[in-house]
Amino acid sequence: KRLYTFMLQTFLPLFIMTFGICLFIVLMQFLWRYIDDMVGKGLGIPVLGEMFFYAALFLLPMALPLAILLASLMTFGNLGERLELLAMKSAGVSLIHIMRPLIITIGIISIGAFFFQNNAMPVVQVKLYSLLYSMRQKSPELDIPEGVFYGEITGYNVYVKEKNNQTGLLKDVMIYDYSKGFNNARVILADSGRLKTSADKLFLVLSLFNGESFENLSEGQTGSNNRKTAVPYRRETFSTKDILIDFDANFTRTDESFMQNQYMGKQLKDLQTSIDSMTIRLDSIKAINSKNVYDMSYKKTFSKPKRELAQQAETGTGNTATANDADSLTKISNEPVKIINFDSLYKAEAPSGQAALLVRAKSNIESVKADYYFKAATLGDEAYKVRRHLTEWHKKFTLSFACMVFFFIGAPLGAIIRKGGLGMPVVISVILFIFYYIIDNIGFKMARDGIWEAWEGMWLSSAILAPLGIFLTYKAVNDSVILNADTYLNAIKNFIGKRAGRKVEKKEVIIFNPDYAAMLPRLDKLAENCAEYLKSHKRWLNYFTFWKQGGKDHTAEQLATEMEGIIEELGNSDQNLVLNKLMDYPVIGGYNQLNANLNGKIGLAFGIFFPIGLPVYLLATYQRKLLRHDIQVVQKTSRELEDMIRNLEIKN
Repeated sequence: KRLYTFMLQTFLPLFIMTFGICLFIVLMQFLWRYIDDMVGKGLGIPVLGEMFFYAALFLLPMALPLAILLASLMTFGNLGERLELLAMKSAGVSLIHIMRPLIITIGIISIGAFFFQNNAMPVVQVKLYSLLYSMRQKSPELDIPEGVFYGEITGYNVYVKEKNNQTGLLKDVMIYDYSKGFNNARVILADSGRLKTSADKLFLVLSLFNGESFENLSEGQTGSNNRKTAVPYRRETFSTKDILIDFDANFTRTDESFMQNQYMGKQLKDLQTSIDSMTIRLDSIKAINSKNVYDMSYKKTFSKPKRELAQQAETGTGNTATANDADSLTKISNEPVKIINFDSLYKAEAPSGQAALLVRAKSNIESVKADYYFKAATLGDEAYKVRRHLTEWHKKFTLSFACMVFFFIGAPLGAIIRKGGLGMPVVISVILFIFYYIIDNIGFKMARDGIWEAWEGMWLSSAILAPLGIFLTYKAVNDSVILNADTYLNAIKNFIGKRAGRKVEKKEVIIFNPDYAAMLPRLDKLAENCAEYLKSHKRWLNYFTFWKQGGKDHTAEQLATEMEGIIEELGNSDQNLVLNKLMDYPVIGGYNQLNANLNGKIGLAFGIFFPIGLPVYLLATYQRKLLRHDIQVVQKTSRELEDMIRNLEIKN
């Protein structure tokens, strides 16, 4: 219980802090995205506060997985950096046992996230999207600039040369009024003017002083002979003039009932009901369209069974209703249908008849094509609605699963890297979350556009990251060092043939001196075995033989074992020359080129039926070349060491 309390006290403050930071970051991203819809419209603080509140709730599914990833990474990174995690493991407590209270906590958070997605998110989305739509529809606050034409007033273009911000006086005003159409435009010039809003904020009152107006009267008047008497224009000079302009500056909320009927405003049960009903409707539309396609085709007309004609004659539903005709049709009902040769009928027509047939056929084809395009568009709209409901249905579950996946990525990763604070954990978290966000958006768009099934697209990110979480948890439980740079550098060096050097140091205390006389036959045998290996094992190995052997080279493995035995025994020598020569022996690797336990049949099947078999074979061939080089070095070093030991015996 003390351990569980300690883990919760360590994790929860970090989780609350990281959740607040992540929510603030995504909220700022949301603000920059919709800032054009908010700035310059005179929205009050309550409206903006309401919008930010709903936006924060809407962005909670994006901030929650990132906060869990960062908090778990920092928690276990801090424990590893302060050696507290090492102390727990030294006391016999496994990593899974240490993670148990946090697993339960994340499980509770995931369940809460599901209920939030199902119950609260539809209401939040309806409120937020309705509010954003209302904000877009609101007219902007008037702030007429100097020296440019201002066109934010519908039907008017206003030019002000200079304005006094303290008194609100506009100087040298030019107004283009095209509210009645461009053909009836009116131009107003004034020495000065003032602009204000009516008390109910439904109109703009523009008071102009000392000016003229020019109005085009293209409609004119109609005389007795129905001929228009045109009046070119009307000119008016005024000392004061007030213009009333329709301009609704109030903030009007959009009705939320429309949004509630969309996929974003439905819970899991309502989504399933809508999916079932829309699927039935979509299937019926497809069936009707396919029947219409068949009914309009020539195939049905010319392949109508004669048995059907006979039945129509017997029942009186066809064109021929007499009994004799029915009998005659019944007799021929079992005769095969004659195949009509359309090419011969077409060639039998005169050139004018052929042209008429082609024109008629082209007209019919274009008519059918237009009809099919319309039906396809209708069908596409219905299918799109079904897909959006399906993606929203799966979205209810993906958030909860993503929380668990990110915890099982962050906690083991923090235990492995053992770095706390806001440095390395933040970098790793951001990289992983960006990867998750990109994959999740790709899957969503694939599912939305119908390229993939809805469950494939919506669960793509989880399917990719879940194996990563399992792998990291497995490595952390087994204390594997997967982020050690030396491990990967040594692997790369081994791949390109730059093997690690062997280090043999002189022992301070030697209990048993090596038997040099007994070592000579062993060195000679090792050199002979190396020569025999080089003679019998060529650089190239048959493809099927390689896979039948499972990528193993037992002879090279035996040579490496014999070499290590000689080095271990001669390592007790007090002769520096011998010890230095032992360091010339290479560290042999690559005799198990697949690092997998494959028997002959499985390996052969893998090499034949899997496309990756050829690249693996080519890589193994390259490693085989490196192995032959190492064995040549072993042969040469063994001969040199043999001569060196003989010289030592002669001196002694």
